[in-house]
Amino acid sequence: MENRIHLDNITIVLHLPRFPENIGSVARCMRNMGISKLHVVSTEEINIDRALVLATHAASDTIQSMRRFDDLKSAVADAGYVVGTTARLGKSRQRVKTPAKIAESLIPVSRENRVAIVFGPEDRGLTNDELRNCHELVTIRTAAFSSINLAQAVMIVCYELFNAATVNNDPFLPKLALRTDLDAMYEQLKNMLVRISFIQPDNPEYWMDRFRRFFSRLPLQAVEVRIIRGICRQMDWYARKCYEDGKHGRPPDFAETIGNKESGDTDPKMNTG
Repeated sequence: MENRIHLDNITIVLHLPRFPENIGSVARCMRNMGISKLHVVSTEEINIDRALVLATHAASDTIQSMRRFDDLKSAVADAGYVVGTTARLGKSRQRVKTPAKIAESLIPVSRENRVAIVFGPEDRGLTNDELRNCHELVTIRTAAFSSINLAQAVMIVCYELFNAATVNNDPFLPKLALRTDLDAMYEQLKNMLVRISFIQPDNPEYWMDRFRRFFSRLPLQAVEVRIIRGICRQMDWYARKCYEDGKHGRPPDFAETIGNKESGDTDPKMNTG
């Protein structure tokens, strides 16, 4: 099996870039390193002509084929693995790798999964809320002056992706859960944990951030997400059943066949659909 990054499965995502010229410069850097897929999050139409000036003819097809999205979640929805870039480190940004380490770790991931590398706005970068869409974080180490031009940052990361070692002992990773499936799982898990009073409804993200970091270390496959969501549905059904039994004075029947009574499912096997 070939042990190198599959660049066709890499997508560069620019979140709210301020200037079309920067998009053009990024496209040129991408093409230098053999990466062609570009997603741009923008609340307004992008001036293609201004972007093409700095993209030059060599990267004009990258600009012409780039996709625009209204929000970050949509831009990374088809990715099985999302890497966010950050220059700021802190308590909520503990698991941060260098571009070289990220490139190495993405070798097995990129074989069967689309990978999105997200870069934030030039003036502020990605917020903590935006980084919640990411499995891992990457930072570019600098001296005292840490401000890097957007295109320069993209070039450094793309260079490491292109130049990743061809020999790698990481195991093959099967198809991972899409970002949309993970978001749905986290929302379902949050609602269930609030309902059973494990987390407080006024600040659920305190614990949900910990769950995101925990699951990102695995990372989760599509079938595993379906299992977790099936467990959440079963717990939700049982909590509602206990409530109704208590309201009508019925003792709980622990010998009853486990299943989703609303859907008529009496199969004792785990419901992961």
